[in-house]
Amino acid sequence: MRKTVIAATVLVVVVLAVVLVVRGRPAEPAAAPPPAVKTTTVQRGDLANTRTLPGQLGFGAARPVKGAAGTVTKLPAPGQTTELGKELYRVDDQPVVVFFGTTPLFRTLDAPGLKGSDVAVVMDNLAALGHAVGTRPKDPAKAEFTQRVADALKKWQKTLGVEQTGTLAPGRVLVLDRPMRVGTVKAQLGAPAAEELFEITPTTRLVTLQVPVTEAGALKAGMPVQIVRPDNRPVPAKVTTLTPSPVPPENGGAAKLDVVITPDDPASVSDLDTAPVRLTITTESRTGVLTVPLAALVALKEGGYAVQLPSGTLKAVRTGLYSQDKVEITGDGVVDGLEVVTAQ
Repeated sequence: MRKTVIAATVLVVVVLAVVLVVRGRPAEPAAAPPPAVKTTTVQRGDLANTRTLPGQLGFGAARPVKGAAGTVTKLPAPGQTTELGKELYRVDDQPVVVFFGTTPLFRTLDAPGLKGSDVAVVMDNLAALGHAVGTRPKDPAKAEFTQRVADALKKWQKTLGVEQTGTLAPGRVLVLDRPMRVGTVKAQLGAPAAEELFEITPTTRLVTLQVPVTEAGALKAGMPVQIVRPDNRPVPAKVTTLTPSPVPPENGGAAKLDVVITPDDPASVSDLDTAPVRLTITTESRTGVLTVPLAALVALKEGGYAVQLPSGTLKAVRTGLYSQDKVEITGDGVVDGLEVVTAQ
């Protein structure tokens, strides 16, 4: 009887110990659910790759102006714009006036019967200033210095306040192909007029830069670009010209192209004189194509790429233009708005 009581007591103690151990053990954590996949959608849009180049905003290439015999007695101010029939500077206290044309005066026009394109320039400018010169032949080479032209010269000389000779010497007018702007003034008053007096530049602000021929890439005359001003404001512009640089490459370097860029709206840079700028050039572009983030592409073992649907199905795709973090894709069943898995 005593053995039975002892055995029962031991059994009770063991059972209680087991219960206490079970109750004191922390609960097993529940299994974590599988992580949710990140998705994105196929979107239709535009892609473009751009290239940025440094440039210089200014007034383009300058060219020097030299006078004829005499002494400089008045010089233009930097920034002054040339105007038809207006005095630009003075030699021997006589005005040198601006005419527009393609042929400079290369002789003194002082005898009726002289013919040539220089006579045509004088006739055109006198007519533009309101003086009657008669009918000029269509062929400039046949333009004749007649008495009527000489009389028109006298009337024009009267308006200038100079001696009315009815003749015109080369040093009395400066013939330019278009309105220009005075750049750097080189001469001093009292200097010989035959020396370099000042520089002239185009009146329109331009961006100039040099690009190695091997890096010119997609640059073409007429293509649109963007000028990024120093204040980071973009300005639409176009490539005006690309010409081989006359400066030979140094140390065996690559030949270069001189590139000129013209703003579409000159007023958009009129508050700047000269300034360093950046040019943004679109080298490749696609419009209205299907795109996904690069992180949505899945590389296939057999080569090529696919996109993965949330169900796990893979759809093979063909890639096109890559631009920043997006890529152009095409493939069977790949449509705008399709939901696909992405790694980001």
